[in-house]
Amino acid sequence: MSVSETGSATGSDAGSDTEHGLTTGAVARRLGVSPTTLRSWDRRYGVGPATRAEGRHRRWAPGDVAMLEEMCRLTASGVPPAEAARSALSTRSALSTRSDLTARSDLTARSDLAARSAPRAPLPRASAARQPGSGNGLPLRDVRLECRGLSRAAVRLDGPALDVLLREVVADHGLVTAWEEVMVPTLHAVGRKWESSGDRYVEVEHLLSWHVSTALRQVAPAGPVAVTSMPPVLLACVPAEQHTLPLEALAAGLAERGVPARMFGAAVPAEALDAAVRRTGPVAVALWSQARSTAHHALAQHVAARSFGVRGARTHPVVMLAGPGWAGRPVHPGMLRPGGLREALDSLTRLFGESPPPVG
Repeated sequence: MSVSETGSATGSDAGSDTEHGLTTGAVARRLGVSPTTLRSWDRRYGVGPATRAEGRHRRWAPGDVAMLEEMCRLTASGVPPAEAARSALSTRSALSTRSDLTARSDLTARSDLAARSAPRAPLPRASAARQPGSGNGLPLRDVRLECRGLSRAAVRLDGPALDVLLREVVADHGLVTAWEEVMVPTLHAVGRKWESSGDRYVEVEHLLSWHVSTALRQVAPAGPVAVTSMPPVLLACVPAEQHTLPLEALAAGLAERGVPARMFGAAVPAEALDAAVRRTGPVAVALWSQARSTAHHALAQHVAARSFGVRGARTHPVVMLAGPGWAGRPVHPGMLRPGGLREALDSLTRLFGESPPPVG
């Protein structure tokens, strides 16, 4: 699913809101909190749905969701839960009053021709501080709905909720979509927040990065891992590069496809990488560089020139220049520069004589 398709999914949720209300699980995913937290707020502070379906199942109407958004906004900014609950409940009460007044006005207008023809004031809009992703949240711009729940959980430092949300987005959309359309935009939003707030929110970035890394390492292979005599793909950051998450996403994708790989992580010294290449004779070596200042073109050429095997049948590894740091320089023969995670996975899969899985 692309970012542009988010609107249709949101529209479906909206219809459910109007007709039956959302379940606790659906609201929890939207807000980036755990269902247990919502139930606890209901029991302790009365921040629950205004009406309940038969069997006492919680069903959350639009006004209830607006109340919970206010509760999340206030608690994320440091307001004690009890005080935040009082304010959130008053928010729902105000919205309900406005709705009643609007309904009465409509009835009067239908019965009075003069009133019906008179201009009507627009419906009240929630203030900017109550919109999703605002206030003390992250600058998310136009992204998938899942990003907003993930960002709220990150700002609250809610590790358990991050684990649940990340597992769900990978299960629902697949690794590549989860990485490119949910994890990366949220990580970038954290970075923008950090840069614009005087070194605040560093803890948010560290916590989110850790849980994203955990989710990537938990991606299970699509089937039983086949035993193969084929040499592996080596994954390493260039010597001055510390950003490993993109390589971890690549490692997870290779694991899903059953492609053997060895992950060496951040800032691998040139001598250590050379030794690993000599010892394993890899099919390919993916070198990650986040910025042009870390791109090590001489090292990439050295790895590409490495040869191994018996005389007369010696082979060279394919070098994959991964990351934006390699931009602006020509790609030498024997090297690849993918445009994204899916392209990188497809290219490496083909090296093993297998067709990439269909895009779905």
